[in-house]
Amino acid sequence: MISLTIHLDIAYPKWKSAFKKLEEKIERAAGAAFVDAKKPAVFGRRNFEMSIVLADDKMVKTLNRDYRGIDKPTNVLSFPQFDVAKLKEDSFARHPSPNPIPLGDVVLAWQTLERECRAQNKTLENHAVHLVVHGTLHLMGYDHIRDKDAKTMEKLECDILESLGYPDPYHDSQP
Repeated sequence: MISLTIHLDIAYPKWKSAFKKLEEKIERAAGAAFVDAKKPAVFGRRNFEMSIVLADDKMVKTLNRDYRGIDKPTNVLSFPQFDVAKLKEDSFARHPSPNPIPLGDVVLAWQTLERECRAQNKTLENHAVHLVVHGTLHLMGYDHIRDKDAKTMEKLECDILESLGYPDPYHDSQP
């Protein structure tokens, strides 16, 4: 059976009291995105792992500058370990079973999320859970550069969020 281990790092202290059951809800969101994402056959019955870092704008700005050449913070960054679309049968040969295969990292920025929540009338929980789903789907090879891909990714995000009891982040007004 395919499985996912999630390593959660609360790197910015304000996250610790952001909302009730934060760790459980963040891990559940990432797990749901992993389960619901289309996976290539090469994933087989392997074990995977990913990291989620709940950071601040300073850390995200540095990562965004160093890895994307954009010198400002953003709400979420995803760092896939590999390109899912280019996987081949021997892609995981260096990861002997049952050792987990790293999917990559998802990093959220506290201050940016806080600003966006105020501007978009969203709760921090709803927004953070959405961005964890969004970031995890990026690790799974989804993207939103082309309109067709954006529609596919957005629909999957909304379906996953609905299954978790969260509103549509693109269309529903949120308390």
